[in-house]
Amino acid sequence: MKQRIITAVVAAALFIPVVIWGGLPFTILIYGLAAVGLFEILRMKGLKLFSLPGLISLFALFSFLMPEAWERYINETVDYTKIDLALIAVLLLLTYTVVVKNRYSFDDAAFSILGALYVGIGFYYFIETRAVGIEYVIYALLIIWTTDSGAYFTGRKLGKHKLWPDISPNKTIEGFVGGIISAIIVALIFQMIMPVSDSIPYLIIVTILASIFGQLGDLVESALKRHYSVKDSGNVLPGHGGILDRFDSLLFVLPLLHFLHFI
Repeated sequence: MKQRIITAVVAAALFIPVVIWGGLPFTILIYGLAAVGLFEILRMKGLKLFSLPGLISLFALFSFLMPEAWERYINETVDYTKIDLALIAVLLLLTYTVVVKNRYSFDDAAFSILGALYVGIGFYYFIETRAVGIEYVIYALLIIWTTDSGAYFTGRKLGKHKLWPDISPNKTIEGFVGGIISAIIVALIFQMIMPVSDSIPYLIIVTILASIFGQLGDLVESALKRHYSVKDSGNVLPGHGGILDRFDSLLFVLPLLHFLHFI
């Protein structure tokens, strides 16, 4: 517990000022976090980031992460979109499977690209969310944190029915519901302090969906780790695991908020 607290305090001291600052420093930070996330997910399957296919996967990740302003500049300069660049990475990886005679297989290439997409899209929307306004970043983080805390304490106190024991044996249906209720309460309080929506009913609906998807994001990463027999995605955050362990819910919630046109 002591290690967890120390890590959380140090990470917050480094992370929060950059989030507040925004702009290029924040974008660079997100690129770094996403690169570590890709390293972690590739390692689960025994793939190396510091290899030719790993670097191609990193190129695909950085393409997905590209902010709209950067993409417009590249499109105007060389007439390429981020999707064009990502497709180039796909073709290079498929070509590599032939060159090495399937020592790096089609499955490896597919995993690498999907891993880059999984990590890249979530962190891309982190960049775009901060560009719109820090209040939306705070809202998303609060929903995730209060969902986690509400689910944990409700599950410990009232949990009797397992939510998905094959993937996450400690999660309960009661905790799942408790997390959603906690998120709604905190969202309404936050709305009074820093408004993020013109409609309270819509805010509640979005919060319910964000809370659900945040918990699904956590389950997706749990399923991935269980499939590859990994306890934590990494150890970059002592006591907390890896980057994916800390950002798994955010990778689902931020895209959802944009898809719902909440942001």
